Amino acid sequence: MSIHIGAKPGDIAETVLMPGDPYRARWAAETYLENPRLVNEVRGMLGYTGTWKGHPVTIHGSGMGMPSLSIYANELIRDYGAKTLIRIGSCGGMQEKVAIRDVIVAMTASSISTPSRGIFREFNFAPPADWELLRNAVTSAEAKGSRVHVGGIYSADVFYDERPDLNEQMTRHGILGVEMEAAELYNLAARHGIRALCVLTVSDHLITHEALPSEDREKSFGEMVEIALEAAFP
Repeated sequence: MSIHIGAKPGDIAETVLMPGDPYRARWAAETYLENPRLVNEVRGMLGYTGTWKGHPVTIHGSGMGMPSLSIYANELIRDYGAKTLIRIGSCGGMQEKVAIRDVIVAMTASSISTPSRGIFREFNFAPPADWELLRNAVTSAEAKGSRVHVGGIYSADVFYDERPDLNEQMTRHGILGVEMEAAELYNLAARHGIRALCVLTVSDHLITHEALPSEDREKSFGEMVEIALEAAFP
């Protein structure tokens, strides 16, 4: 057990999918894993371990924001030996070519600040996704006929942003979408020498102001789970 994860030794697989919402973790585990079992529920953050096509997989919530993800990712890596962490979640589109329901595979994740800022200080470290995972995810998405975009995303510190000037510059510089966790995930992967990737579904759009209806989100999320699993186990 660790401070925030109550799983026993051996309960966590080396490959972990991390949605922000713990209830999405439960849904994904019950939908895609064989024989999923609850391995963590400390503070309501649910984690399940089962198998996918014979491969052990854990699906564990991260909470919202980089500080929350940092807690769980650190403990999964250091205390449970996780070797591959894949964030699966929703994002806001920031380019006209990116449509609602499209999939974004994040090559890089920019940010104003992350929990790792205290280590890097004035240095703007730019960690990338794991190349093998990224390539596998794109191959999977294309094979499914998904509309997939590969490039940079923005990890925000806040959900209710009031920086239209910054959004304008990110759009100008090709940022595909905005979410709240990936930049710190990539930092931690680089620090601990593990593999990481972020696969996102566009649920709303900062330019067109479209939004995915709530009843459609689960179906779109499922496609993303499949892509993440196939990226880890091609």
